[in-house]
Amino acid sequence: MHLKRDDDHQHGPPVISITFELEDPEGLTGTGQKTWNVLGGEHESLLEVAIDNGINIEHACGGVCACSTCHIYLERGGEQVNDASEAEEDRVEEAPGIRRSSRLACQCELKDLGAQRGPIVIRVPSWNRNAVKEIPH
Repeated sequence: MHLKRDDDHQHGPPVISITFELEDPEGLTGTGQKTWNVLGGEHESLLEVAIDNGINIEHACGGVCACSTCHIYLERGGEQVNDASEAEEDRVEEAPGIRRSSRLACQCELKDLGAQRGPIVIRVPSWNRNAVKEIPH
């Protein structure tokens, strides 16, 4: 599934520091690199930042909050993303291994708080996979 992007959705410059901790780096990136330090821009979702940096977090619904395959743990920097909506909270409840820090990467939109830019720390669980993913023929 491709990430649904809104062409009218303006992003700020990539100035917000984000660290992705990958429990299954091989499955998400094809490499053994477990920690990825990247930059994201205001109004960009964590899913967009991940995909743009070669971290293939599953997103079966295309990033529209209709599934829970992009479930992540927002371990640090929660004040730099929007609050979870009721729809997101409902979807997160469907994900295995939920914690207080559970969010959907497609719904976490970055906020630029001026001088306070990161670090945001995200953990992507190893079991976070789309069990019905279609394999191209």
